Amino acid sequence: MKKILSLFVLSTLFSCGSDDSPTPSTPEEQMYFPPIGSDVWETKTIASLGWNQSQVQPLLDYLELKHTKGFIVLHNGRIVMENYFNGHSATQPWYWASAGKTLTATVTGIAEQEGYLNISNKVSDYLGTGWTSIPLAKENLITNKHLLTMTSGLNDALGDDVSPANLQYVADAGTRWAYHNVYVKLQDVVAASTGQTWSNYFNTKLRDKIGMTNGLWVEMDGLSVYWSTTRNMARFGLLALNKGKWEGNQIVPQNYMDNATSTSQNINLAYGYLWWLNGKTSYHLPQTQLQFNGTLIPSAPADMYCALGKNDQKIYVVPSKKLVIIRMGDVADGVNFALSDFDETLWEKISAVIN
Repeated sequence: MKKILSLFVLSTLFSCGSDDSPTPSTPEEQMYFPPIGSDVWETKTIASLGWNQSQVQPLLDYLELKHTKGFIVLHNGRIVMENYFNGHSATQPWYWASAGKTLTATVTGIAEQEGYLNISNKVSDYLGTGWTSIPLAKENLITNKHLLTMTSGLNDALGDDVSPANLQYVADAGTRWAYHNVYVKLQDVVAASTGQTWSNYFNTKLRDKIGMTNGLWVEMDGLSVYWSTTRNMARFGLLALNKGKWEGNQIVPQNYMDNATSTSQNINLAYGYLWWLNGKTSYHLPQTQLQFNGTLIPSAPADMYCALGKNDQKIYVVPSKKLVIIRMGDVADGVNFALSDFDETLWEKISAVIN
């Protein structure tokens, strides 16, 4: 009797085990990286992602209406949407404006990894004293990290000129957040510390390694502004999505990218190392010292970080959805320096497609 009962129990256990055994699952899709030196780029369809095809045309109509030139959506590195408007094409370059600040932040991280500089060191260690017109004791408070985080304490109301005479004291470094073009001094720090021109170091350490072919820095209104095609901007967004790694090559240290895309100081929670951050409880905007409560772009995913440039140049990176979204063009509504009402409405229309 005991033997029969034992056999029954074993039989039951094996039967239950077969019901709970893991079922085969589809392997997770690997992130795709377009080849270096090639225009070939893998694509996928709206239908394959289960997105809402009926909302695509309203999105495209809105983009065209708002003076867009180039628009790209990547999912896991593959192109889902690529559209050009208002006489623009895939081969024409356009300026990044302040979205290019993130290029400067990225190359600064590469130079630090290679031992040329330390972001915690003061700027005058690399440029010498007198790079501002403020008292030496105050100038020596300003570190590379203060330039990365917009907390130099220098006067942001004096325009784009970053000559010493125009870099004047308002507050001690680290005590005030203000959107200021003094960040470009990081390019001088990289050049001085590496012994190379900024463009040469940028090209060899970043541009060429991810295939941003033919992009270049152009002097505009006294500032060095990056120009490239929309696809090249998308390549950089893909590098950011993958935490600084391109295929098997860790171009930018991952811990640096993590810090760059996280709150960098306690004044403007929505700012990293020249990256804007969504999903925080408050934010500051250029040209004001006001704090605004709420998230930067409410209709966008909370984990999104973005590069925002004058006249609505946009790189949106959304890790939770494996998305990179690029918008290049003329200003949508009125002159702006970073965030605009356009971001919110655009994301309402993007969300209607992807949700």
